[in-house]
Formats: sequence, C-alpha cells, structure tokens
Amino acid sequence: MARYATTDLHGCLQSFRHLVENVLRLRPRDELYLLGDYVNKGPDSRGLLDYLMQLPQRGYQVQCLRGNHDQELFDAAQGRAHLAWSSQADRAMTLQIFGVQSVTDIPALYLQWLDALPYQLDIPGFTLVHAGYNFRLPPEQMRADWHTMLNIKQFTFDASRMQGRRLLHGHVPTPTAEVLQQVKKHAGAIGLDTGCVYRLNPELSHLAVLELDSFSLTLQPNIEPPYHIAHRQ
Repeated sequence: MARYATTDLHGCLQSFRHLVENVLRLRPRDELYLLGDYVNKGPDSRGLLDYLMQLPQRGYQVQCLRGNHDQELFDAAQGRAHLAWSSQADRAMTLQIFGVQSVTDIPALYLQWLDALPYQLDIPGFTLVHAGYNFRLPPEQMRADWHTMLNIKQFTFDASRMQGRRLLHGHVPTPTAEVLQQVKKHAGAIGLDTGCVYRLNPELSHLAVLELDSFSLTLQPNIEPPYHIAHRQ
C-alpha cells in the first residue's frame, strides 16, 4: 500500500489521468489525497470532475478536499454572482466545457459533489488542507476558519498546533525546485501546488505528488492540448 497527495488540478485531466494510471499505477489498496481546486483556469473542469467521481466507483481510495475555486464555482452556481470566480476568460472556458450559458445551469450532480467536499483531513502523520491556517487564532478557531483554510497565501507555521503531524497544502503556485527543497528538508509545512495549469511557465507547469511514507516527490508535466492561459510571473 502507498499513500499519495497532490493538489490544484484545475481541469488538467490528461496530465492527472496519466499520473494516476501510467506513473503511479494506482492500485485499489493505495490511498490518493487531493487538496482541492479541480475547476477553472484549465481546459477540462467537467472531465476532471467526472474522472474524480468515477475513481471511487471503480474501487480506488481517493479522498478530495475543497479548494477556493471549487467553493467559488459552487457559490456562483447558487446565484451569489457578486462573489468573483476566476477571470472572464477562465469563466468562458469553464462554461463551455460544461456546455452551459450560465453558471447557474451547471448540472446538479457536479454541484452536489463540490458541496460535499471537506475542508480538512487528519491522517496518520499529516494534516491536509487546501491553503493553510491562521496559526495566530486559538486552536479551535484555527480549525474552523473556513475562509482562511481556502484562501490564505502566507502563514507562520506553528508545529505545536499539529500534534506531531506535518501540514500539506496547495493554493500558492510554487516553483518545482522550491517544492523539491521543502520535501528534501522534510519541512513541517509543505506546499504541493507546482502550478500545473500554468503551462507556459517552465518553473511551474507540473503536478507534484508526494508519496507520504517514502517522502519521495514525483513531478508530472502538463501534457494538455494547448489552451489559453496567462503566463504567471
């Protein structure tokens, strides 16, 4: 049995599927943890959600957490249009792949799946969350501050709050070389978002998957067909 974690898939279905099926060769006894952001920015949000829903049905142990983009898409579909969800170009691509004119027309199956995603998960040795925590809050508040858990971009890690567990998160695209260094140092908090969706940036453009027991990192390049996305600096 092996345990894996990765994050910020953003509709990169072909890259993720290749990682699962041909690189990891995921087995039903393995565990795969995904730290959020399945939709927006990338080319196939709907196809990725379909694939994520199918994996457990096929007997695989896959646990998905909620990301800020998942929350934003759900909120927009509930009519909370005043809340921003991605750029105009990203919105157009997401609506096109779902085959709808309005975000409120996204099929209920996908919205129900997004709405059921947990914010955090404790597993042996690790706490998993999309973005991180506000470690300045009291412990019970820290673990219930949903907005921060989905959106924080910088935090001062406090190992005393983790009961001996390391923190794994995503959300902030980080150069692959920097993530490799975090893993090599066995850092207490490791960000696994290597910006797979940013296919034009050579320092990003990968999915980073950490094998949790051997602490080995695998980098899967973006292999999607060309799609429009800004070059992240």
